[in-house]
Amino acid sequence: MMITVFYDDKCGLCSKEIRHYQKIAPANIFDWQGISDGADRLEKANISTADALKALHAIDGAGHTHVGVDAFLLIWKQLSRWRYLALFVGLPLIKPLTELIYRVFAEWRFKKLEHCKVPQSQ
Repeated sequence: MMITVFYDDKCGLCSKEIRHYQKIAPANIFDWQGISDGADRLEKANISTADALKALHAIDGAGHTHVGVDAFLLIWKQLSRWRYLALFVGLPLIKPLTELIYRVFAEWRFKKLEHCKVPQSQ
């Protein structure tokens, strides 16, 4: 079951986090795709560049797209120590709060980063 993860490889924070996951992830679980040069793969997955810059996207082995917190949960469930965070964040009262915090942060990041300004018209 391969999970494709589309992340903003021009964002320092995003890249640092993904590099950490890459170091600890089991082999042959993830296909990490930086979106700066993956327009064809994004288009094939029916994800706009602007949407990919606004939030983390992951596609599971069944072809379902997970966005934002759901994408993180999908990733974390595959990582030994991170599974516990996935369980906690997935709780009914915690998940909506986490999604709100993520949306606010993602919107702020999208407006702040210079490389995100170009695709806003897409």
